[in-house]
Amino acid sequence: MTWDVLWPLLWQGTLETLWMVIPAALCAQLLGTALGVLLTLTRPGGLHPQRPLFRVLDAAVNVGRSLPFIILLVLLIPFTRLITGTSIGSTAAIVPLTVAAIPFVARLVDGALKDVPHGVVDAARAMGATTAQTVFKVLLPEARPALIHAFTVMLVSLIGYSAMAGAIGGGGLGDLAIRYGYQRFETGVMIATVAALLVLVQLTQWAGDRAAARSDHR
Repeated sequence: MTWDVLWPLLWQGTLETLWMVIPAALCAQLLGTALGVLLTLTRPGGLHPQRPLFRVLDAAVNVGRSLPFIILLVLLIPFTRLITGTSIGSTAAIVPLTVAAIPFVARLVDGALKDVPHGVVDAARAMGATTAQTVFKVLLPEARPALIHAFTVMLVSLIGYSAMAGAIGGGGLGDLAIRYGYQRFETGVMIATVAALLVLVQLTQWAGDRAAARSDHR
């Protein structure tokens, strides 16, 4: 395959990958952060300990993280078809990518919030801060660098997951690698696809590290 033919395919695959990853990352970050905050609040020793609820949420997060993504893709086909009207294509892949990332984000957010010094939280509570004020004005701002790192890790993971989505017609660079690089034995296409994924990962990691450094005022 010549470069003139390969370049449009790489560009289209990159755009499809970004279309899968960015909406899934934003939705997963929103829902995963809410779940992570709830884990932090309800755990023993939290602001509102609720042991039964915490155990249920903790178990759900562990189960969600333990499922291999390729199996989750297949399990969610009926749900994906219900949401998007189809089970193939880049838009359909957003659904399983989001579901896969939510428990991952929740665990990272929970860990970041647990690292906030207890003295800061105790001081806010002593001054009469409500739970919502403690979460949005103390916990989340204090954990901002760690949360940005968590978002970066999640983005990098989703780029890898999006490549696997190509195995069932999800589109993107993974689909390009499978259809041309593997099935047609085009080694050059496989190498170019891997290189494009590496560039995406490196750019994402670089941008995330810079954002985290700028947000850390300690």
